[in-house]
Amino acid sequence: MSKKDLTLEDDLALFQDAVKGVKKISNDTIITPRRQSPKADKPKVSAKETQNHEFYFSDEFEPHLNENGPTQYARTGVSKYEVKKLRRGVYVPDMYLDMHGMTQQEAKRELAAMIAACIKESVACCCVMHGIGKHILKQKAPMWLAQHPDVMAFHQAPLEFGGDGALLVLLDIPER
Repeated sequence: MSKKDLTLEDDLALFQDAVKGVKKISNDTIITPRRQSPKADKPKVSAKETQNHEFYFSDEFEPHLNENGPTQYARTGVSKYEVKKLRRGVYVPDMYLDMHGMTQQEAKRELAAMIAACIKESVACCCVMHGIGKHILKQKAPMWLAQHPDVMAFHQAPLEFGGDGALLVLLDIPER
């Protein structure tokens, strides 16, 4: 045997002597979930909650949104100052929805699920990334959001949150 093999055997023997009589601790208090994908991070929202929120979205209704300038909306009774704070990036979104590559139906369903999850998790500001593409979701997302009773305001996102291809949404979170 070489000198290196002796030192490894000696080290192993010393380690085994040091841990003799030690019991293995069962890990029953801390559970660390494995991160698989960004979709796994979504809060679980039941299909019923999603359907209730999806109920508000109609493709027929067209709210009066300002055609000039960036996309913005404030529900009646909401201060225009809140919209200004959205524009300036004062509100930082705690939840994001990326609708790139989705059909209109998928996007509508995911938007309803995100609003339900925000309300469940008490998240007041979220970011909806609709992209630009063929302008379909870019036109539909503000129309859907303006119809939802829990949406207080939205504005085109600042550049750091997606700029022209995203909206920052301010939600009315009920007191618990």
